[in-house]
This record gives sequence, C-alpha cells and structure tokens, in this order.
Amino acid sequence: MTPLQSLAATGTKLWLDSVDPELIKLNRSQGATGATSNPIIIAGLLEDKKNLDAGKPGRFDADMKTFFDQGLNDEAVAWAMTDKLVKQAQDVFTDVWASTNGDDGWVSFELDPLLEDKAQTKNTAERTEEYIRLGKKWAAGHTNRMIKVPATPGGLGAIEELVASGVAVNITLIFSERQYKLAQQAAWRGVQRRSDKQNVKTVYSIFVSRVDVYTEEHVSSLSPAAQGQVGIVNAKRIWKMNKDFWADKGLARKQELIFASTGAKKTPKNPNPDPVKYVAAFAGSDIETNPPETNDAVAKTNPPHVFTRLVDQMPPAEVLADIDAKVDNAKMEETLMSEGLAKFADPHKKLIELIGKKRAALK
Repeated sequence: MTPLQSLAATGTKLWLDSVDPELIKLNRSQGATGATSNPIIIAGLLEDKKNLDAGKPGRFDADMKTFFDQGLNDEAVAWAMTDKLVKQAQDVFTDVWASTNGDDGWVSFELDPLLEDKAQTKNTAERTEEYIRLGKKWAAGHTNRMIKVPATPGGLGAIEELVASGVAVNITLIFSERQYKLAQQAAWRGVQRRSDKQNVKTVYSIFVSRVDVYTEEHVSSLSPAAQGQVGIVNAKRIWKMNKDFWADKGLARKQELIFASTGAKKTPKNPNPDPVKYVAAFAGSDIETNPPETNDAVAKTNPPHVFTRLVDQMPPAEVLADIDAKVDNAKMEETLMSEGLAKFADPHKKLIELIGKKRAALK
C-alpha cells in the first residue's frame, strides 16, 4: 500500500489542489477522488513555464487561440479556459461521483474573485446577487461541479439561495468558528427549502497552515508545544462542530469539511517543515485538498508513511489552554481574511494579464 492509499484507507477523501490534466490522471491513479481549482492554478497551467523555458508551445496555447479567434476578450478567455479545464477534471472523477451517489468525485469551480477586489464598487447585497447569478450559471448542466464561494459578507449571503436552487457549494476562505457557523446556518436554511434533500452537498474549506504562519509572526508568546498547533486545533474543533451539527439532519450525502492549505510552509523559524504534518493530522475523515507538491512529498516518504486516524485526537490540555489564552480569534480572522482576499483577487488580475500576453504572442 502506498502512503496516499494508506491515507485514503483511514477514511480521508483525497482531492487534488490542481486541475492540471496530467496531474489529475497521476493523482487519480494514486487514490485522489476529486479536485479543486483557483486562478493561481489556472494561470500556472496557461503560462506553462516548463514548455516556455524549453522553447515549446504551451500545452493550452491552441485552446486559447481558438477562443481568441472566436472574438472573446481576455477575461472571457480566462473563464472559458477555467470552464474547460474544470470540465476535463470532472470527466476523470465522474465514475467516483456515480459510485458514491454524489458523495465524492467533485471538482470545485471558483467564482469571480474580483467581486472581493478592493477596487470593487458593488455593495454587499449587489455582490451577493452576482455570486448567486454566477453560481447558477457555472453550475448549470454539470453533475459533479461544485461552486466555490468565499466566506465574505457577499459570499455568505449567497449560500442559502445557491443551496436551495440545487447547487453544490464549497464555502472557502474560512479561518474561524464564526465564519463556519454563518456558512453552516445559511446552508441549512437552503437545505430546508429543498424538495430533493438526498442530493444536497455542501463542504466548508478550513484553511490550516496560514493560521500557523500567522501565530508564529503575531503570537510569539505561545509555548513551543503550542506554536504550530493552532491551525490544527482550530480546524479540528470546527470539524467536530460540523460533524455534530449534521449528524441528525437525515441527509444522504455527507456535509463535510475540506482541510485546505495543508502544504507545510517554510518560515524563518521553521525553514524545513515536515511535509506530512498537516496531512497526517486530519487523517481519518472528510476531505483534504493537498497541493501536488505535498502529495508528491508524501508519496516519496522513506520509509513509506503509514497513516492512522488522528482527526479526532487533540494535543494535551495544557497546549489547548495556552492557545485559548493567547490567540485572539477575531484578530486572527481579520488579519487572515485581509491577506486571503488579496491572494483571492490579485491572481485573477494576473491571469487576465497573462492571457493578454498570450494573445499578443499567438497572433
């Protein structure tokens, strides 16, 4: 059994944080059962630096050229290519979706990040309206496409209507219990309006490693045993809240957490992080979206890492007490959301800029 197969055997659903067709095929063979996308991923694929450095055409240049020739502007090409790449990934996981009756095999499609740009002039209600419109548009006609909406005021406002209208949603950029509860309650209101409750699927993306990067910089007074554990503790607490809430709701499909941002990040105080740390911490339940580099590092562990269920195990009581005494969750959420929204909107601008350069180069 390979390390990734060992992870899946604990009960974890492994989703790849990429829609690269080659990586999708590879990771599907290693046990991945779903995928996620975002503008950073799409931009990296369209730029295709590996081929560019080798003096070869990009893998997706011909597809872009077709859309250019159809008269699409740069932003429209960005969405057309996102739609195409996500659909190709969906096709790989259709068998998983069918065999699990829609409980797995999903691929996430992220809605317009520019709705959260600092230059955005729409108010919260207008952003909500646009999230609803775009969510319904990009979900239409797809069986295993999940619509990714951020846990911002505008995004949270769209969840009830999207769920009620039959859209599978991935609520992303969650850093706190407060955000999770708002997302969960909105989803539940939408569920109660559904006549086909057996088809409901919602997931909640909790960001993990970014929390530990934050505490290393902003909460240096944490004990050595607590430092580097806050992201894990935060996510596990939300995992239990989610599990307990949905336990008696009688839905056929699981409403799950996605443990996101599971790649161990290098920091000044931790230049050589353990690539298995976060992957191992949440083994045993729900979903992990791992970057390709993390899956590769896990696959190459020597001796091969054998995963066991750890998702419901917490650090010692004194570590939890230290975290609760010193971490201001409201301040943490505010800081990480501010950083997260910049990472959310700026890559989409760069994607559109990249497509403009490709248009000029492919004339």
